[in-house]
Amino acid sequence: MTQPVKVRRLTDPEGQKLQRIVRRGTTSTIRYRRAMIVLASAGGNTVPVIARLVQADEDTVREVIHRFNEIGLACLDPQWAGGRPRLLSPDDEDFVAQTAATRPATLGQPFTCWSIRKLLAYLRRLPGRAITIGRESLRTLLHRRGITFQRTKTWKESPDLDFEVKLDQIEDALTQRPERTFAFDEFGPLGIRPTAGAGWAPAGKPDRLPATYRRTHGVTYFHGCYSVGDDLLWGVNRRRKGIDHTWAALKSIRAARPDGAPIYVILDNLSAHKNGRIRTWARKHKVSLLFTPTYASWANPIEAHFGPLRRFTLANSDHPNHTVQTRALHAYLRWRNAHARHPDVLAAQRRERARIRSEKGIRWGGRPLATAA
Repeated sequence: MTQPVKVRRLTDPEGQKLQRIVRRGTTSTIRYRRAMIVLASAGGNTVPVIARLVQADEDTVREVIHRFNEIGLACLDPQWAGGRPRLLSPDDEDFVAQTAATRPATLGQPFTCWSIRKLLAYLRRLPGRAITIGRESLRTLLHRRGITFQRTKTWKESPDLDFEVKLDQIEDALTQRPERTFAFDEFGPLGIRPTAGAGWAPAGKPDRLPATYRRTHGVTYFHGCYSVGDDLLWGVNRRRKGIDHTWAALKSIRAARPDGAPIYVILDNLSAHKNGRIRTWARKHKVSLLFTPTYASWANPIEAHFGPLRRFTLANSDHPNHTVQTRALHAYLRWRNAHARHPDVLAAQRRERARIRSEKGIRWGGRPLATAA
């Protein structure tokens, strides 16, 4: 039996970086879409589901997944070609890139970071290997090698002793029992303020939103539930996170499978998710709670679906109050769950698949699109 296309198991730093790119959405469009593809595949989503999520072709999704399995996070950046022949040898370019990525103090220089001029001066005065290069050429060389001027950041690894065990449990539920697997998480805080975004507009005349100084509406949190097997997303907005709201969300998940058979819910390690009353209720109602490893909430499959939720309901918006914001969010959820079955969309997908099949000789597979509840 052919194995489904999916990314290899992510390392903790890879998962955190992908989650940061998808949640913030401040990077380039290409990098954002590829990060969402990798994160969604790591969360157990199938290729057809990911293709609908990022509005891309299934072949593109498979190509990104295979590329990530080969070279890791480097697959997020496009490789542009062209230009005149390089003047420096590959060895010289490797040396320049290695020097730029080395702390100046390590090389005996009296400063903590390089500037372009300082790096040029150092390379030109090296005994036995002086390298003459212009400032712009050096800048493009570093950009080509993926070396940019960045702020120093901190890092952390998951201290969870059961890291691999928890990931194995989540992966087993996603692959062996997807029709009985759900995910839950809170998304927020959602404030009432004009939020920058992107959209189509005449050149030089972007849409403008008013600035805001006083925010008197408080915040809400979207308590989201996701059915892996049905590809359905639903939830409600609450003023806070809490045991009672988590309990209500779990009850709505249990109601989605009223036959009483065991179900599995993937969620993070928030204290409101681990309350004794919730655990007792879960055991009584045959709900297995699968907690993601500490600092590894990227393993939750619902994370990849929060990116479009932020992009299409919060970004580029100016909601006057939480009521309007909630209505917009629920309107998007209804569209998201039902629009995949729209006849026009299905016809366009069939035409596109037929065209690619004729051009590349690719056989298409995958399960049917999920219907709305």
